[in-house]
Amino acid sequence: MTQSASDKETERLIALRNYDILGSPAELAYDEIAELAAHICQCPVAVINFLDDKSVWTKCRYGLPSVTGNPHFRFYCGMPLINPEGFSLGTLCVLDFQPREISFEQGEAVRRLARQVVTLLELRRSLLQLDRTREELQDQREKSERLLRNMLPAAVAQELKGGNRVTARFYDAATILFADFEGFTKLAESMEPKELIGQLDDYFSAFDEIAERHRLEMLKTIGDAYMCVGGVPETNRSHPIDACLAALEMQQLIDGMNRERKKLRLPHWDLRVGLHTGPVIAGVVGRRKFIYDVWGDAVNIAARMESAGAAGKINVSEAIYHRTKDLFDFEPRGSVEAKNKGRLEMFFLRGIKASLARDGEGHVPNQAFFAAAGTPFPILGAENVLPPRN
Repeated sequence: MTQSASDKETERLIALRNYDILGSPAELAYDEIAELAAHICQCPVAVINFLDDKSVWTKCRYGLPSVTGNPHFRFYCGMPLINPEGFSLGTLCVLDFQPREISFEQGEAVRRLARQVVTLLELRRSLLQLDRTREELQDQREKSERLLRNMLPAAVAQELKGGNRVTARFYDAATILFADFEGFTKLAESMEPKELIGQLDDYFSAFDEIAERHRLEMLKTIGDAYMCVGGVPETNRSHPIDACLAALEMQQLIDGMNRERKKLRLPHWDLRVGLHTGPVIAGVVGRRKFIYDVWGDAVNIAARMESAGAAGKINVSEAIYHRTKDLFDFEPRGSVEAKNKGRLEMFFLRGIKASLARDGEGHVPNQAFFAAAGTPFPILGAENVLPPRN
């Protein structure tokens, strides 16, 4: 089946535009070829033209700037600019105001100069392709780095890129937060899978934002469980406070969503949160699928705080209580049995102390809260809750 003339013309125009030559500024190399063609043929004018679907566009013009009006041209010799795919992109032509003939050698010289124009075009196309390839590689590199930053803390990602390994580090104090939806299995049985996963994704995405605002590092999700940690890999003194504020915000988020779901007669989600502060080892495991994680007895205790908690409550360890009792109100639970841990002192975090809160529910800290916390800098996101300074 032969290709129609219109199809060939479409391909020719695509080939021409791939050079990005139309409308480009003057270039010395093209000017010199036109001037050389005129001198070889002893003609006063030489032009390099390109033909698109709308007009003839001139790349360079040696001699008179126009071919219209007096004196009229009486001689024309043009050589087509044929690219490697066989498309005629335009012409290199010489013109004179007097009738003349050129020799075979002069004609061949103009033909060779036309090939030099095509060589310049091919070089231009190669450079454009190189630029596009570099941009694509840069885009891919940025995507890879964004993915790496999403998977790992910035400092850890930088270390991994530098040496393909991350040294495990010991931290004498970090705060681990576990969150889990009570009755998730029952929810899974009553909801469409797409709706269930979409809702879970919405909650976990919101938890990510909350964790980031409070300088907590999101570690992983396991089914309906969410885990993050404060104080690693960037150490700070405020990680128990950060985690308490984040936990309160998470519960506030779920409470607000449940009120909306109740109006729509949708099943509600009950969140349990557990917190503990203690020593951990942090590092990267895996070679193909990297994951930044923490290990140690503190992680196990934090998990027990969550599992021994209650729906809609934030259950914390004695370590959290003693570090933050001047800032938050707690409900003592006494000694509670924890799986494989025996009996542990536990407390329900009720909220920020009334004198240190901006809201009646004890979820939003005020200026006095940060002064009492004694942190060397405001907790990330505090600019959204602090009153403006005079």
